[in-house]
Amino acid sequence: MKIIVGHTNMDLDCIGSIVLARYLFPDYLPVKSRLIHPVAMNLHNMYKNHLSFLNPKELDGKNVSRIVVVDTRTSGRISEYLSHIDNDDYEVEVFDHHPADSKDIPNAIINEKSYGANTTQLGERLMALGIRVGSEDATIALSGIYADTGNFTHQNVHKKDFEVASWLIDCGADLKLVSHFLQPLKRKLQISLFHQVLNTIEYKNIQGHFVITSYTELEEESKGINAVVEKIFEVENAGVYLAFFYIKKRKKLLIVGRNQKQNIRLNEIMAEFGGGGHHQAASAIIKTENAPLVYRNLLSLLDRMFSPAYTAADLMTEEVFTLKSDMSLMDASKELENASFTGAPVVNENGRLAGFLTLRDIMKGRRADQMRAPVKAYMTRKLVTINSSSTVREIDELMLENNIGHLPVVDDDAITGIVTRHDYLNFKRGERKRRILTYERFGLLKKDATKCDEIEGLKIADSCLVSEPH
Repeated sequence: MKIIVGHTNMDLDCIGSIVLARYLFPDYLPVKSRLIHPVAMNLHNMYKNHLSFLNPKELDGKNVSRIVVVDTRTSGRISEYLSHIDNDDYEVEVFDHHPADSKDIPNAIINEKSYGANTTQLGERLMALGIRVGSEDATIALSGIYADTGNFTHQNVHKKDFEVASWLIDCGADLKLVSHFLQPLKRKLQISLFHQVLNTIEYKNIQGHFVITSYTELEEESKGINAVVEKIFEVENAGVYLAFFYIKKRKKLLIVGRNQKQNIRLNEIMAEFGGGGHHQAASAIIKTENAPLVYRNLLSLLDRMFSPAYTAADLMTEEVFTLKSDMSLMDASKELENASFTGAPVVNENGRLAGFLTLRDIMKGRRADQMRAPVKAYMTRKLVTINSSSTVREIDELMLENNIGHLPVVDDDAITGIVTRHDYLNFKRGERKRRILTYERFGLLKKDATKCDEIEGLKIADSCLVSEPH
């Protein structure tokens, strides 16, 4: 069995990606999430029979050989499908446009394009192959592109988004239907909520950014929240908008963010609360019974939240163990063994980075009986390096893509540090502590929560959260 899946809580771009993926993989069956995002519900209901999605439960007892994943590269966002699959020897191919998200699906082949919509890269492939799509599928796909590009107004819009959109129109996409699916404030409740939220707007200047925030309490969840946020963001023309909605019945605080600043990554900010999304549109949910306190505390911490991302300077080892390019492999082997290292940067007579030597390189020399040969004869000269301002996300990408465990940090042609896989893993383990500290600042954790056995990984159990108002 071969299947196509998207992320949980499927939105328009996710559904559009699945629809086009079916043309590239005609013998694959599409599987829908148990959750459909409110913005996509109208389209999903109208095309329900045409889409013919399987339910995740229909995977029970089936042997899955290949999975195509669209619009995400994170295993946690497809866990609802994987939990129904008994075998684990399937192959995975990913089509995604979220370069900031973690690549943690084991052995996945990742097709990545930094387009405004993920649907675009699938459409681009179909165009190259000369494959046309039906008018209904073209309408669905075009809705996905319009939705994820903010009607072609987001900063990450690429010319390919326009090209694929034009091609879809040529395939018969119905623009009136697209407009119908994207119409923001269609319900009276949405219009009422729009005015209610607009009256709570607070204006701030944070590190030179024009930021607006709002806090609204609702008895129950409303399907039109995202459309309201989009409309206010458009009307106010702020750099960043953080909207807070406290759902009383659910006792949860929903944070919805919109951003048009290139140097601010909303998904990384929302990740502090277990949320995610794009750097321009992201959200998170916090369980609490004291939402006003959380909101006030968050406002006091906005300066810190908009601070630069963690970089190599925050996790690198500054004292770098190096080898000399003219020393013998034998001597280099002894030094690595004494230092308990598996590899080290190699410097020339001027102290400049010249290469990198690993135990694997030394083994090549040993097999050739060349242990007296100089290090420079066996070292790797094609280096992957970073600088002290490289972000943790960039470090993650480089280590994964190049399958390496050492990244020399080079500034102005001089080695200023090194980031090892050990340094990186230690930093990632620290995310748990940083998450706890964030929740502590907002008054969300019990006093002894740091000792709570139910805080595991990056998840915080309900029993560790404050349940009574302060």
